[in-house]
Amino acid sequence: MGALDGRVAVITGAGRGIGREHALLFAAEGAKVVVNDLGGAGDGSGSDAGPAKQVADEIVAAGGQAVANTDDVASFAGADSLVKQAVEEFGSLDVVVNNAGILRDRFIAQMDEAEWDAVIHVHLKGHFSVLRHAAEYWKTRSKAGEQVNASVINTASASGTFLPNPGQVNYGAAKAGIAAMTLVAAQELGRYGVRVNAIAPAARTRLTEATPGFVGELMKKPTDEGALDVYSPAEISPLVAYLASADCTITGQLYAVQGGQITPAVNWHLGEPHTTDQPWTIDSVKEKLGG
Repeated sequence: MGALDGRVAVITGAGRGIGREHALLFAAEGAKVVVNDLGGAGDGSGSDAGPAKQVADEIVAAGGQAVANTDDVASFAGADSLVKQAVEEFGSLDVVVNNAGILRDRFIAQMDEAEWDAVIHVHLKGHFSVLRHAAEYWKTRSKAGEQVNASVINTASASGTFLPNPGQVNYGAAKAGIAAMTLVAAQELGRYGVRVNAIAPAARTRLTEATPGFVGELMKKPTDEGALDVYSPAEISPLVAYLASADCTITGQLYAVQGGQITPAVNWHLGEPHTTDQPWTIDSVKEKLGG
């Protein structure tokens, strides 16, 4: 038996990279998979039905169950259509893996409005749109008396959480928003039988290889033959598959993950307070905070 036998999963951005590895592993573990990918370029431009279809065909050829979907997940209508396709095709929906994303890197002083809007649109709105329609489906089932056991895995990033990367203010802001969304959603949706977690993956993809600075350099393949490829995208998927499984109970967590390492990320937390028994003044704030 597979770890995901009978589970119906929607995986966005599953035509390439990490999403493709998710889809292949999920199907190999018995899940029925809706392979979503708009098929655009790394910056979000254009579309191509080929990547989603190729992955779905590969799964079917290997004896699994999958269908392709090319809806734009950042569109409310597209996200709704994606969720409905899963239910209509396979009879239910148990798992959402929000993975789709783009990059339009630029330093703040040169970034234009379109570069900001496009990244926020695909990442933050795209995650929310699919989550929102899936949540409505699960809430309706729960209110009808059904026992829901569902899981959402969002894709955040070190950029914007614990390792901000210059040149990615749009991407970092979107990913920080996704991390916060995950925590709120875990609190809201638990009552309906839905767990919500997030990952911050480090893996070699067409997006990370194009990332400026040290990140792109890190993603190079190992030269030592036989060594663990710590940045292989396939190394991300086992954690996601476990979080998606029916017997997992984890919720409200963010995990940094790469080959050979899974690290829980600690949420924003309060340090030691600076206190006074008098009204604050600028001078007293300066005295307390220093700097």
